[in-house]
Amino acid sequence: MIKSRSNLSSLEKYWILYDVGNSAFIMLVSTIIPIYFKNIAAANGVSQANSTAYWGYAISISTLIVAILAPTLGTLADTKGYKKPLFTLFLMMGVLGCAALSIPMKWIIFLVVFIIAKVGVSASLVFYDAMLSDVTTDERMDVLSSLGYAWGYIGSCIPFVISLVLILSAEKFNITSAEATGIAFLINAVWWFLVTVPLLKNYKQVHYVEVEKHAFANAFKRLGNTFKDIKHQKEIFTFLLAFFFYIDGVYTIIEMATSYGKDVGISDNNLLLALLLTQVVAFPFAILFGKLSKKYKTKDLIGFCIGGYFFIALFALQLDKAWEFWFLAVCVAMFQGAIQALSRSYYAKIIPKEKSSEYFGFFDIFGKGASFTGTMLMGITTQISGSSKTGVAFISLMFVVGYLIFKKAAGMQKS
Repeated sequence: MIKSRSNLSSLEKYWILYDVGNSAFIMLVSTIIPIYFKNIAAANGVSQANSTAYWGYAISISTLIVAILAPTLGTLADTKGYKKPLFTLFLMMGVLGCAALSIPMKWIIFLVVFIIAKVGVSASLVFYDAMLSDVTTDERMDVLSSLGYAWGYIGSCIPFVISLVLILSAEKFNITSAEATGIAFLINAVWWFLVTVPLLKNYKQVHYVEVEKHAFANAFKRLGNTFKDIKHQKEIFTFLLAFFFYIDGVYTIIEMATSYGKDVGISDNNLLLALLLTQVVAFPFAILFGKLSKKYKTKDLIGFCIGGYFFIALFALQLDKAWEFWFLAVCVAMFQGAIQALSRSYYAKIIPKEKSSEYFGFFDIFGKGASFTGTMLMGITTQISGSSKTGVAFISLMFVVGYLIFKKAAGMQKS
């Protein structure tokens, strides 16, 4: 029972803990894992350019798999008693995949295992996001969603710092850097699983559709019906379209920040420290926006965040100094958690509760499609023009389009 807006229930705390767990692996994907992979590939005679391309293909493949599976899995998970088992299945796929990365293997096998782990974490988030309507009320969704991202940012720093110290001090422990990295993968896998145990033990599906015969076949039927419903529910469809455009810009900035930093001459160690700074700064600002949601409308806060990202993109157009990159990292951190958390809770409030997993499957398609499309289009525009700033200019336009469509969606809101 939730007693007040300020105090979290035990179940709400357990839900937040999963953000703390999976964020540890997500942070590895942005930092240690690609560096480790490139070292394995180089040792096997793969050029730097090819290893970078192969890494990009692996990310794209995992993204595409989840985008295809998410709606069907989400629809199936809305059946009574299905959501928790499916969540557990993909959680364990991610955890075991992360742990398996510690085993010495050829670079191509490493990529296959990584794709499995990445699909696991991404698919688990479809069900995790959909649990939001089961663990709290509409009035508390903004705050809880924001707290999830906030504690995810700061909590992921704990296993990451331990991993970083272990890798950088490998010689002192009489182990190789590769062995230290393998141990780091195990540490993060164990961390991810242990902090998720309370949610696994205590979560119960509140909103659902009744069990029917041929549940899997019926899931496809419901999926088709939901797709038709979404097209006719103008507020939901318009929001998803707006989300595609503005989250496109957010994810592309996150994915390309390291490359942009290297362009202005920042060392690898400084890039890792900048990422740590981003995580630390994002923590209080995600909480701040959660509190602001009590005083201001969620749609107004999302619009403010989109505007903030637009100006970040404009600032990046003239970025040519190291200190400007650090400043940019802080600015990104201010809005990063807020725009994701508020978008998640906004969407959770406008969709049917008993079909939350089903609808979040479509939410994931628009999000994953954006992350795939944004980086691809930025790459194409950069190659054509010969300047990465052309790509950034393109991303700034995505925020403008996203904002205009979102204002239209917000205008349809009944409340």
